[in-house]
Amino acid sequence: MTLKVAVASKTGVAIDEHFGHAKVFRIYNLSSAGALLVESRDVEHYCLGGHGDRSALQKILNTIEDCAAVFVARVGDGPAEKLKARGVEAVSDHPWEEIEPALASWYTKKMTAGVIAPC
Repeated sequence: MTLKVAVASKTGVAIDEHFGHAKVFRIYNLSSAGALLVESRDVEHYCLGGHGDRSALQKILNTIEDCAAVFVARVGDGPAEKLKARGVEAVSDHPWEEIEPALASWYTKKMTAGVIAPC
């Protein structure tokens, strides 16, 4: 099974961006064969230091709603709940880790737990 996930990254190397500060989400297809970068999606960051731009948040949610998960260095409870309501898992368990090994680790854990059927 192939899953599409989004990654918030400043560098394209590590999961090193806070959800609310992201200006781009890198989209990967994950499978038992590994992670494949398929596109980048530009967004306007919504975090404005203590409060957020609701319009920008809605645009971000719409931009990544076709993903099973979004990998971030950090995410607030409010955005995490809004993501969950759209069926997108907010994953902040791999901050500042290299992208592809972190995605592979998450995918393997999901397969082991039976959440994902092997390809």
